[in-house]
Amino acid sequence: MAKLGRTGIEIYPLILGTNTFGWTTGEAEAHRILDAFADAGGTLVDTADSYSAWAPGNTGGESETVIGTWLAKHRDRLLIATKVSQHPEYKGLSAANVKAAAEASLQRLRTDAIDVYYAHFDDADTPLEETVAAFDALVTEGKVRHIAVSNYSPERLREWLDITEATGAARPVALQPKYSLVSRASFEAGLRDIAVAEDLSVFPYHVLASGFLTGKYRTESDLEQSVRGGAAAKHLNPSGLAIVERLDRIAQDRGVATASVALAWARSRPGVTAPIAGARALDQLAPLLASAELELTPDEIDELTALSDVVGS
Repeated sequence: MAKLGRTGIEIYPLILGTNTFGWTTGEAEAHRILDAFADAGGTLVDTADSYSAWAPGNTGGESETVIGTWLAKHRDRLLIATKVSQHPEYKGLSAANVKAAAEASLQRLRTDAIDVYYAHFDDADTPLEETVAAFDALVTEGKVRHIAVSNYSPERLREWLDITEATGAARPVALQPKYSLVSRASFEAGLRDIAVAEDLSVFPYHVLASGFLTGKYRTESDLEQSVRGGAAAKHLNPSGLAIVERLDRIAQDRGVATASVALAWARSRPGVTAPIAGARALDQLAPLLASAELELTPDEIDELTALSDVVGS
């Protein structure tokens, strides 16, 4: 088990992502996934108030609503992380917006407190002091237990931490960056050092690169199999395919799925606490859970990292 920042709270080494809930995953299937995740020892579920506003007919908050109907019966079984700044009705991180968005999320989630509340994306139009104070107020009111940040630059993350140090405001416990074998630079170039120095738990997203690192997409025609094929297309090149081929060989040697190896590599990286991965259907959950128990050898890690170096992303 890993730790949630300096809180002492133990976290299962895989975070369940839920951006398909209320989109390509219906409520009944989502509830089965949540049941199985909790039964396996899972502890933290990740969502956002904007999931899945991008889907036709959706307005945002669908994932939270689906999770909320499960939480109404099982609140003590899982910790819930959600995010603010991207919901169509609650854009940005002004104090008024953070407060209103949190209240809306609490209603959809059917809970009286959010366990981890993220600033989803930085808001350059709002003074950071205002945003930090707004998050701190939610903690003081008991509506949020811990705060975190996602998609922040090293400079802005450092500034947030400095403000909490100067004001005594609630300090972030976690960082959620984009990070995978085909996307490493934004985390490793500065965020990682801050996270390690400040004891921030790192929960990377996009670790399977929209399904590319599961081995699902190997040809142009494969991209048409899924609504996420377009997002994976940019990785369909010799460097990306070389990584998938090595993942495949390790997976075959270990008797696990390709996705399990990609997630285990991410978890092995300096600074990373637990990767985030989502299952659209229940049968996709097992390989994700298997990654939490898979320990790659130093040679396997080095080989994958060397292939990833070539990508240069």
